[in-house]
Amino acid sequence: MIYFDNAATGGRKPPSVLSAACEAVRTANANPGRSGHALSVALAENILRCRTLLNEFFGGYGNERVIFTKNCTEALNAAIFGFADAQPAGTPPHVISTVMEHNSVLRPLFFLERKGRIRLTLLGLENGTVPPAAFARAAREDTAAAVFTLSSNVTGAAIDPAAVRAALPQKVLLLCDGAQACGHIPVNMKKSGIDALCMAGHKGLHGIAGSGALLLSERFSPAPFLYGGTGSVSDDPDMPAFYPDRLEAGTLNYPAAVSLAEGALWLTAHMRGSKEKILRMSGTLCHGLAAIEGIEVFSAPNPCGIVAFRSRALQSELFAQALSDRYRIAVRGGLHCAPRMHRALGTADGGLVRASLSPFNTPRECAAFLRAAEEIERQATSF
Repeated sequence: MIYFDNAATGGRKPPSVLSAACEAVRTANANPGRSGHALSVALAENILRCRTLLNEFFGGYGNERVIFTKNCTEALNAAIFGFADAQPAGTPPHVISTVMEHNSVLRPLFFLERKGRIRLTLLGLENGTVPPAAFARAAREDTAAAVFTLSSNVTGAAIDPAAVRAALPQKVLLLCDGAQACGHIPVNMKKSGIDALCMAGHKGLHGIAGSGALLLSERFSPAPFLYGGTGSVSDDPDMPAFYPDRLEAGTLNYPAAVSLAEGALWLTAHMRGSKEKILRMSGTLCHGLAAIEGIEVFSAPNPCGIVAFRSRALQSELFAQALSDRYRIAVRGGLHCAPRMHRALGTADGGLVRASLSPFNTPRECAAFLRAAEEIERQATSF
């Protein structure tokens, strides 16, 4: 199979990631930091190593401010609800977000807006993205946070966090969805002024499913989203006041955490080459698809490897199904959990076909995909 659905979940993993995850399942069957025996202590020390790797990789604010989650959705919910729960009583704060967002951002924000806990402004598209100037225009005296994606999961269009930081008052927190960007483009929290970086381990970071993380700045202290055991201050009826324990209730997914760290370690050596390769291949797909009569492309070449298009003859899910059934090519059709983005693009009715690349894909696979897309469109048009 040609796997072009990496924006959903990375199809291939580096050997070091697979080895780390398998070894964790085989030999690390203990609870990190919950007991005093040698194996539990050893696993806790390795978890600290994982936090250190991620903190260094993303220019974070300290090992203790690296929170492991099961995916980016959990990280975003912890950040967004934790932000809201930490607000003082009184007038609800103003929050800025965009139509580019995934439902893991939109649904928590819409919930909080319905409950009267925030006042929300959604910024529209300008030339396929949301420019920093739009954030500046939307800012008000009571604006407390901007929540936005670093790269659209629909088209791959990016928002520069450093430019948004410069456009907004310093008091405004930046909470960023890095699900599609992390692992594909360099992200440095301190240099960009990011206060919460939410990520999925199983996409561009090459970790296994069930891995994710939330990294926090020193000035962002979200309230706990989950309550439970932490292995520390167990006699306190409240969650611990210190991180990471404050946001990590329950047993950590140790195999997922070590796989995520190994993915970051692999990227330390390979990220530049991977980024350049994906940018070239996404350009090949964008230009090749645009040359097929009846196909409209909605992406520009991008290092996240996302190429979205629609067919004049076939609805997106049917086009994706034809690629799978006839050519054994895996892509995704539909709305991609980003309904406001599709409304802005004018594709809410039928959605888009999304091909998404990883550094393990090849130019030969891109050529095969383009041949298949052309054949499907030509055959569908002929009926």
